Amino acid sequence: MNMKTFLPLLVLLALTAGCASAPSAPAATAPARVYELRTYTPTPGKLDMVLARFRDHTLRLFERHGMVNVGYWVTTDPKDGAGGKLVYLLAHASREAATASWAAFRADPEWVAAKAASEANGPIVDKTESVFLSPTDFSPIK
Repeated sequence: MNMKTFLPLLVLLALTAGCASAPSAPAATAPARVYELRTYTPTPGKLDMVLARFRDHTLRLFERHGMVNVGYWVTTDPKDGAGGKLVYLLAHASREAATASWAAFRADPEWVAAKAASEANGPIVDKTESVFLSPTDFSPIK
């Protein structure tokens, strides 16, 4: 997906969702919030199963482990695999918090069970991509 056209949409949706935070302590005393842009390419024909797993389990478990759900989208343009990828944005208190959250999430017995149940007939995700993003000094989202 073309980041040049996608990021303005993410900013608008994040602001609408209330992700803009109040002024905080100076950067020298607080870790910088980071965002994680993730793209899942499902196994052919299994996007609905991926979406169901997120809807029924994953979002709630992300929150349990300190991740903030900013937004979720499905690709629309043929060049980006129209209707064939899940793209989502998470917010983390810091890069270290992201690492800890992912470790706790992956070890969560409820996640382990949900993943196993959804993959009873084989994997439902072929490829996962992750990009960490830090807001610029002029970004309306910090």
